[in-house]
Amino acid sequence: MSGARLRFAATAAPLALALAAGAMALSATPAVAADGPMAQPVRTAQGMVKGTAAEVAGVTVFKGIPFAAAPVGDLRFKPAQPPKAWDGVRDGSKWGDTCIQPKAPTRTIGVNQATDMPDSPAISEDCLNLNVWTPAKTSGEKLPVMVWFYGGAYAEGGGSMPFANGSKLASKGVIVVSMNYRVGPFGFLSQSELTAGSPNGASGNQALSDAIASLEWVKANIAAFGGDPDNVTIFGQSAGACVSAALVGSPVAKGLFNKAISQSGAWAGLTAAKMVTREAAEAQTAAAMEKAGIKNLADLQSLPADEVAAKLGRAQGIIVDGWIVPEDQSITFAEGRQNKVDVLLGSNANEGGSFGFGPPMTAANWKSGAEQRWRDLAEVGLKAYPAETDEQARAVSSRPFTDGIAWFMHRYADDQAKIGKSAYLYQFAHNPPAAEGKPSGGPTHASELAYMFNNLDKPREVPDPSSPEVASRSAEDLKLADQMSSYWVNFAKTGNPNGPGLPTWPKASTLKENEAFLLKANDMSAAGPTMTPAQVELYSALFQRDVATPLGMTDK
Repeated sequence: MSGARLRFAATAAPLALALAAGAMALSATPAVAADGPMAQPVRTAQGMVKGTAAEVAGVTVFKGIPFAAAPVGDLRFKPAQPPKAWDGVRDGSKWGDTCIQPKAPTRTIGVNQATDMPDSPAISEDCLNLNVWTPAKTSGEKLPVMVWFYGGAYAEGGGSMPFANGSKLASKGVIVVSMNYRVGPFGFLSQSELTAGSPNGASGNQALSDAIASLEWVKANIAAFGGDPDNVTIFGQSAGACVSAALVGSPVAKGLFNKAISQSGAWAGLTAAKMVTREAAEAQTAAAMEKAGIKNLADLQSLPADEVAAKLGRAQGIIVDGWIVPEDQSITFAEGRQNKVDVLLGSNANEGGSFGFGPPMTAANWKSGAEQRWRDLAEVGLKAYPAETDEQARAVSSRPFTDGIAWFMHRYADDQAKIGKSAYLYQFAHNPPAAEGKPSGGPTHASELAYMFNNLDKPREVPDPSSPEVASRSAEDLKLADQMSSYWVNFAKTGNPNGPGLPTWPKASTLKENEAFLLKANDMSAAGPTMTPAQVELYSALFQRDVATPLGMTDK
């Protein structure tokens, strides 16, 4: 990404923060897509593209549109650069390539949906493309826009994953964009020569630069697809939620969106922690290069693509690079320097329900492991999670993962409310049905996605173990999916998820300290507790010890 892009991002006029007065929220069920497809082809700044009919009548999808130059050769590991123009009419009926990542066709917890589905695209470094689902028939309709960032532990994912098909959201009156960002070391790698050669003195957040480039493409081109470039909502889950939150905290992303959604994750990861510095990430890269016998950046950029991850290791994740992320964002958000946008945030009521690896927990092991788990806060931890029997120990063993995420999302909501923005906080508390005879993970990590996208019939994102076949035949699950997709669309339209026919979702600022809006079936969604006071005390103490004090923050 060039210095010119940085200057644009820093000086762009603020986006409109609400729709015109009198705009109506969606009801829970009606679809508003036009009967016919969009007029073809569509002209973008780089050239013309022709789409195809989507799954829902009246929605047109345009697949595989490049939003940045191919990050290959001397562009490998560098920030996204502007896309190149093309001649003629581009075929938008097929997915663009997925970013380099490992396949997992036999993985026990589920295949990699970006690479192992029947229609999964090819894998290559030339992967910076996006997909647009639009219910508009012509340009100029100024529909709200939702831009999706996928999860996958910074290691996998793609805009083509079936659960994230945007047809049904689009049918409710929004344009949905899904994009590919680089994963693994291609997307998250800091290196001293990269830093020295950067006009911004930074390296390491290549994936964030991809996300920013996709938003710049939306700003420049979405009107041609019937969208409103001044009403853009970013949304993501897990790693994608972290990308979304990091952009809310980034001055480089200012003006590119005006609402944000994070589902089970924020700027520091899934739970609150100090962010890694660029210097630490560079040292990690230097050690990996030395071990692999790689002498310099040129050697890194000439490695065969399939050797990069093997020699450099896993993604380093979002770091404090001094540019896109100028400082640890826990400081940014606490001191009110983040972008002034409305947010919808939350997590699931049993995030760790599908991560039950290793031997069964016992009461003795739970107690003896407390010091390793919480160090000097071991007594506070055991007070928050008491277990006198083996059964109790098994029940509480996955709760810290669940509650650590929930606490972080509570804090994020509080930080946005303190700068005067609307914050809506949820916890997905519905237990999605499993196949007959199969164990249910409960409302585990990723289990809300099929409901939010209103795609109960699609294969599930890892690690959600619920059954598409059972859920898509269940009246209560179908209704909840319709309601949740309407909440998300309403928020994208107006900054308020509420609408006719939906249980009322109060702002986070009106809830008690440990409460969120609990999303449940059978019209039972309502405010309720997500943690006990003892658990809130534990995570507040952990944040003070591990984040606020080391960073010199005066915590709220």
